[in-house]
Amino acid sequence: MAYLGNVPARSFISFERQVFTIVNSQTAYTLSHSVTNENDIRLVVNNIVQEPGSGKAYTASGTTLTLSAALVNGTDEMYCVFLGRATATNAPGSGSVGTSQLASDAVTAAKLNDDIISGQTALGATPADTDEFLVSDAGTIKRVDYSYIKGLSNWSESSGNLLPSNASYGIYLGVNSATAANLLDDYEEGTWTPIDGSGAGLSFSNTSNNCFYTKIGNVVCASFRVTYPSTSNSSNAHIGGLPFTAKSQSVNTDAVSFGEQNFGAGTMAIVSQGTTNFLFLTTNGSSVSLVPNSSVSGKDFRGSVIYKT
Repeated sequence: MAYLGNVPARSFISFERQVFTIVNSQTAYTLSHSVTNENDIRLVVNNIVQEPGSGKAYTASGTTLTLSAALVNGTDEMYCVFLGRATATNAPGSGSVGTSQLASDAVTAAKLNDDIISGQTALGATPADTDEFLVSDAGTIKRVDYSYIKGLSNWSESSGNLLPSNASYGIYLGVNSATAANLLDDYEEGTWTPIDGSGAGLSFSNTSNNCFYTKIGNVVCASFRVTYPSTSNSSNAHIGGLPFTAKSQSVNTDAVSFGEQNFGAGTMAIVSQGTTNFLFLTTNGSSVSLVPNSSVSGKDFRGSVIYKT
């Protein structure tokens, strides 16, 4: 059957009822709910509906009910019905409540579906009540304890930064599967101190606050400034102290670039594989020669070296 306006409720509800305990010689009683006047209640005494109003059976205001005559305990019975005040509301129909009917922040965590996301129990034990977040699983909001997501328990937060529980852990970049060649598992930056790698025990100057390095993966970029002391030593010139040992390989391939030096044209340097040293070389276009300490006596060198570990 069709209706104009709202569809009638399909179930009826009860109005709230208050039963009074009769007190001899008492005409004033307390209502369980505040009312505007006596017309808001129906008073029944000994199963007879009483007439409300001044000069009638009773009056009411606020929570005070006043009888025109006192009743007798054990003989008389009295109750009232609050007109228009229902003990319950009719349940809304399925799908009838929308977002416009809900107040902001009305839905609390206690009302959300806290089913565990599918497969979570296979990754750990029963989840705790803390450190959780919500996900949408096929339209259903579900609660997930982050420590039960595979691998996430290996990371923590430190001052807003991710911190692995093991220094060997890293991030795979540029791929969607674990490939060793795409794993970034090391980063470091700091200072280093060049030392004499020739065995002559020479002391360098101008190294303080001039020598820095950055290591990303297996690549190291180190800057330097070194001033040789006055020396007549004939050992081949080597600068040591690089922050990491160079990769061992069949030949030396990692070169040094000079930004400035006062030794002369044709000067170059190369990292000695498997060590923390680089050595000086000179070339005349047809041959390459090692440089002795005596040749770089008092000379100043500035540059950078990029090599693999």
